[in-house]
Amino acid sequence: MERVRIRLMHLTRCRGITRRMIQKILVFDSSLTKIYQLSPSDISKIYTLPLKNASLFHSDLHNVSVRKKLKQDLNKYKIVTIVDGNYPRVLNTIKDAPLVLYARGDLSLLDYKQALSVIGTRNPSKEAMEKTISIVKPLVKENWLIVSGLAKGIDSFAHRVALGNQGKTIAVIGSGLNHVYPKQNTSLFHQIAEQGLILSEYPPDTPPAKFHFPERNRIISGLTFGTLVIEATEKSGTLITVDQALDQGREVYAVPGSPLIPQTKGCHRMIQEGAKLVYSPEDINEDWVNTGQSFLSIK
Repeated sequence: MERVRIRLMHLTRCRGITRRMIQKILVFDSSLTKIYQLSPSDISKIYTLPLKNASLFHSDLHNVSVRKKLKQDLNKYKIVTIVDGNYPRVLNTIKDAPLVLYARGDLSLLDYKQALSVIGTRNPSKEAMEKTISIVKPLVKENWLIVSGLAKGIDSFAHRVALGNQGKTIAVIGSGLNHVYPKQNTSLFHQIAEQGLILSEYPPDTPPAKFHFPERNRIISGLTFGTLVIEATEKSGTLITVDQALDQGREVYAVPGSPLIPQTKGCHRMIQEGAKLVYSPEDINEDWVNTGQSFLSIK
């Protein structure tokens, strides 16, 4: 099994293929040994991959420097793969589940059941921090784990409220562990690594990229019972996470606010479309008592 997980990590670092293609390779070659014996044309034919992509993949697959860097990272970071026994079962059920997770911090938090993702705009209103404190702080005191994305604004508020009240938090980032983004959250990053958990599906040396952030959102929602939106504009990227949470069968909550500020419009739209209006932590606690068992039964 150890060799399979290392080969899987190796495949995810190769160019020319997608996660879905690697899933397909796993189905046809569960030990991930045959793939190393194939020529570019064989790979192209068997996996219906354009020859250009197959050639690029084959080149990386046999690139010594790619293997050398993987070996270095294996000695430096905690790594969980989809073939490992400690892979989070709640992630194993979502579409396009991450194949590899690189981590710094407390891996036991991946088994934490009473988890809530807290997200929102990067440009919050003056009232946003008070909103976050009024709802998230009591939940933290009642042993909720807070999951967010380390972005500026609401994400940072949520992490800080958790840490400031001796709670637990997971940050799912859109870059490798060697790149802190945004830079202004460097101290927060290290604090979470010490007291909580930092997760990334990208190899450690991967810099942040625009498409990584909506992509990592499926992990944020997938790890949790529900997603709470503190503030969001009408066309906020936050709504991507909400769509993914709904697609994953998770609960979605939104905090209302003044109709006079743009940061509440996304929440109001969500409430109109069926998200649960939240004005106190008890709204979330009640749902956990009433429906949390179905989340706990996910296999």
